[in-house]
Amino acid sequence: FCKQACHYCNFHFSTSLKQRGLMMQAIEKEIEIRSHTWNQEEIQTIYLGGGTPSLLTEQELESLFETIHHKFKVHPKAEVTLEANPDDLSPEKIKQLAASPVNRLSIGIQSFFDEDLIFMNRAHSAKEATDCIEAAQAEGLKDISIDLIYGSPTTSDEMWEQNLDLALGLGVPHLSCYCLTVEPDTALHHFVANGKAAPVDEAKAALQFERLMIRSAQAGYEHYEVSNFSLPGKYSKHNTAYWQGKKYLGIGPSAHSFDGNSRFWNVAHNPQYIKAINEENHIPTTLEHLSEADRYNEYVMTSLRTQWGCDISKIPTSFISSFKANISSYLSSGHVIEKNGTYILTPKGFLMADRIASELFFV
Repeated sequence: FCKQACHYCNFHFSTSLKQRGLMMQAIEKEIEIRSHTWNQEEIQTIYLGGGTPSLLTEQELESLFETIHHKFKVHPKAEVTLEANPDDLSPEKIKQLAASPVNRLSIGIQSFFDEDLIFMNRAHSAKEATDCIEAAQAEGLKDISIDLIYGSPTTSDEMWEQNLDLALGLGVPHLSCYCLTVEPDTALHHFVANGKAAPVDEAKAALQFERLMIRSAQAGYEHYEVSNFSLPGKYSKHNTAYWQGKKYLGIGPSAHSFDGNSRFWNVAHNPQYIKAINEENHIPTTLEHLSEADRYNEYVMTSLRTQWGCDISKIPTSFISSFKANISSYLSSGHVIEKNGTYILTPKGFLMADRIASELFFV
């Protein structure tokens, strides 16, 4: 659920909170059902993603964690992240979260400028963005990641530099930074198509990304994944598990899971999800068995996005010759370097990560 729709967002969400209670009931029931086949796995990370999990009440959050801990074995030092919007993070809310199992916040700042936030249709102000970070830090919630968006038509190069000044000055240990993307079937797509908003200037976006890489490195952050930067030891353990091909279990409508060989995902429709689980006692899921080529393509795509790179020893023998042939031009051009059989993108390569990976796919 979300209070309002951001103009750029194409994720599954609803701005109607009418079924919220039934949704929490269904989510807890899915946890119980899934535990019958996943309960041998020790949970290393828990991530409450959006919609907007900071809309949850203290009681809803307590009930959710009680269900998880009752049905699964959770590592005592598990990373527990909650996505939050600044407008939800009142002093009282922050105190509640600090007293809960949540030990990491991912805050959707997006920008420290009201001009950007209005353009994106965010529900918070620039002042709330700064205030909530400082309040969380003061309450002891110091393991914070913030999201920032670059490349917006409203974000000048000078504004982007000031966004970085503020983010780095606040000392948050983790930054997730994304280029504004015009996704189909979004308000932003409609605005651009009708001339009410300028399209993303790719040259400006690339320049702002380059400044991000330079400024974050100067401040001691590691560029450990295309869009993610952290102080040493402050990586997102949860997201890193995705990029390293580990198993994960997704709960809720539109949530995806991976068991090592197959991928499955729940229906992206709140009423259908609630009805199937609460009334019909089954999870509305689609299953996809991954072929060897699928798993190779996913390994290339995810591993190349990280600072740890793509290890040739983890590629099936039948794909190695094709991989080496297709990556050779990027080695020559300086977009990729090779160290002891591991292929790693350079800063220049990060600007073309998706294109490079797609050219290495087996189709």
